[in-house]
Amino acid sequence: MSQLGHRATEIRALGAEVLAVAVTATFSQQAFAASLGVDFPLLSDWDRTVCADYGVRYDVWKGHAGLAQRSVFVVDRGGTVRYRWVTEDALVLPDLDAVVAALREL
Repeated sequence: MSQLGHRATEIRALGAEVLAVAVTATFSQQAFAASLGVDFPLLSDWDRTVCADYGVRYDVWKGHAGLAQRSVFVVDRGGTVRYRWVTEDALVLPDLDAVVAALREL
């Protein structure tokens, strides 16, 4: 199980929902979720509008157009982004302690 999968219960206990979004097709998302053993939705941003709206869409990355940067957002019930983490390095994982701290501040 992924790091986030392990922390999802703690995050939900703080009243938050966990969602993941990627620019791959839905069937790919389902297979990826199953391989990780996560119990939260992995959503497809096939048309790349969500990553563009959140400002995390690469124009071109390693020869591929329209991919999303690895990122985490905490969005409050009113739709305001309260925490944002983005990396240029897809191998770097987010600090989930910082995410939990941001949720506790809400």
